[in-house]
Amino acid sequence: MKITLDRINDDYHFQLKNERGHVVDIDNKAEFGGHDLGASPMELVLMGVAGCSAIDVISILKKQRQEITSFKTEVEGVREPVGEAKPFKVITVVFFLEGKIDEEKAVRAVQLSFEKYCSVSKTLEPTATINYKVVLNGNEISF
Repeated sequence: MKITLDRINDDYHFQLKNERGHVVDIDNKAEFGGHDLGASPMELVLMGVAGCSAIDVISILKKQRQEITSFKTEVEGVREPVGEAKPFKVITVVFFLEGKIDEEKAVRAVQLSFEKYCSVSKTLEPTATINYKVVLNGNEISF
């Protein structure tokens, strides 16, 4: 896996490209000298958690023939200073699923993603606590 980065302006706007040609813009926030022309690198980390786990959960539920009519994920990260850096210490992921989906299968799919399959969350696991919740058809599931 390889990513290339090109500087777009004289400040902090960059374009990243993967080997397949997909482009992502990143920039610093205006308050830190950027122009807010893209997501920040730390926002991309949270987006990676969202995307990786979403692919896992949908894949698992499709294999179990569950009917997903709507799927949304919200990811929130809490950062704490460690020296000059501010890594994530706690990440909370909430899955909002709708459709004809068995409650136990929904919960198990999310658990499998974080416990076994999601490489992004596994990468962050040594330094951040990752919590997750499932809201199925408007009802939060306790587990």
